[in-house]
Amino acid sequence: MNQPERQPIIQIQNVTKRFGPLTAVDKVSLDILSGEFFVLLGPSGCGKTTLLRMLAGFELPDEGRILIDGVDMAKVPPNKRPVNMVFQSYAIFPHMTVADNVAYGLTLQKVNKGEIADRVNEALNLVSLGGLDGRMPDQLSGGQRQRVALARSLVMRPKVLLLDEPLSALDAKLRLQMQMELSDLQDEVGITFVTVTHDQDEALSMACRIGVMNKGEVAQLATPSDLYEFPASRFVADFIGTVNLFEGQLIVDEPDRAVANCPELGRIYINHGVTGPHDALIWVAIRPEKVGMAKPGTYRGRPDVPEGHNISEGRIKSMSYLGDITLYAVILDNGRMMHVSRPNISRTDQEDFTWDDRVTLHWHGSSPVVLLA
Repeated sequence: MNQPERQPIIQIQNVTKRFGPLTAVDKVSLDILSGEFFVLLGPSGCGKTTLLRMLAGFELPDEGRILIDGVDMAKVPPNKRPVNMVFQSYAIFPHMTVADNVAYGLTLQKVNKGEIADRVNEALNLVSLGGLDGRMPDQLSGGQRQRVALARSLVMRPKVLLLDEPLSALDAKLRLQMQMELSDLQDEVGITFVTVTHDQDEALSMACRIGVMNKGEVAQLATPSDLYEFPASRFVADFIGTVNLFEGQLIVDEPDRAVANCPELGRIYINHGVTGPHDALIWVAIRPEKVGMAKPGTYRGRPDVPEGHNISEGRIKSMSYLGDITLYAVILDNGRMMHVSRPNISRTDQEDFTWDDRVTLHWHGSSPVVLLA
């Protein structure tokens, strides 16, 4: 049976926000679907937090409209909106127990004590804090304090949960754990999560869709895999993960193939058309894990790539062993650097190559992404 199509719960329509001469958000339009985990991703100052604060009602648009569940939020104050926000600092009260922190919003709403107790217990169990209701915040770990902040928002049963850099205060290992927990929690409660982050790995691991922001605009809106594999611009390609970027010229563009000439990389064959004007200035993007590396004289070419294409020579300048993968920085013979990532499938893989080795780099015809300049 086909699943019903999800409808937008948030509609951002041509929204602009200015602070004096600075335009923080510039004519942004996007829909966020009911029940999805949506991430606003971008560098500092790109406008993502301002957009989140407008959803919460802490800032108002200078132009455009924001609708939540079909209702225009223009005259709806923050405390009346069907949203709750988890702040970067968590903002839990140090003088209150875990249970009192979680119950705070319900107490303000004068919900009866029996219902408060039931809902607090339910929320604490959702975030794996059952049995810790009597503890004080200074008796909790960073991850537990973050869960208290989540429970305090979830207990209000909002239609949308807004999270502002929710994992930035955690160490790397705990951050990875909480990424999985947040994703599982969102799936369990089924409400819409809208998260702001500057961390690409965090966004890719949690989101259903990501809006990449740059200079107040949405540079690309897509699923994590489409953002990574099919970036729409040099900015997105460079911001999402690591990428090798080379300037070139499009010399062949047919429905089933294209060829670019990159002065620093040679002839690049692409096994599909790119719909760019002939002789156009372009950029070729190749992810490090899509670059093969071979000892000199051992590469025999690829059946899908014409001879003399998608190949370059160089020398390993540095390598970083990270356990599951090894990262190599290869200086090409023309002086440009190219990054290569190789999985360590066996315990001796990392010994195949070492510093100063001469290597041949090569890549499949589907690996390059052509970006119009």
